[in-house]
Amino acid sequence: MNLTAQIAKHFREVHFGGNWTWSNLKDNLADVTWQQAITPVYDLNTIAVLTFHVNYFVCAALDVLEGRPLTSNDKYSFDHPPVQCAEDWEKLRDKALSDAEKLAGLIEQLPEHKLWEDFTDKKYGNYCRNIFGIIEHTHYHLGQIAVVKKILQQQETKI
Repeated sequence: MNLTAQIAKHFREVHFGGNWTWSNLKDNLADVTWQQAITPVYDLNTIAVLTFHVNYFVCAALDVLEGRPLTSNDKYSFDHPPVQCAEDWEKLRDKALSDAEKLAGLIEQLPEHKLWEDFTDKKYGNYCRNIFGIIEHTHYHLGQIAVVKKILQQQETKI
């Protein structure tokens, strides 16, 4: 397996399973209801906000790998569309997973030399750094999603 295929595998695992942590986005979101997705816990971001936020950076990389300019801006990375029903939540969740698979496929197809090239601009570092950054970022917020979900489930059992 070449390096880009290995990186794509690592990226898929945080989204769909098979990684060392035994935790992934798909499984953690699978049984989250739309009400749980938008329920605030303390001052933490909601599951819907975190799902959108993780996907925001996947979409930014997807744009670049599909030949479009990098137009994302961190200040918009928490501005998700409203989730007002089960369908809204399913669309948000399904988009995150669909975009992740699409990006994994594009990573897999990257020629290895591209990993060491600037990611649109020298100030962002190279493709390798950005892809691994997205993986690390996803793991970080996946942990938050898991904790928020657990708190919500415990609160629901007390009711």
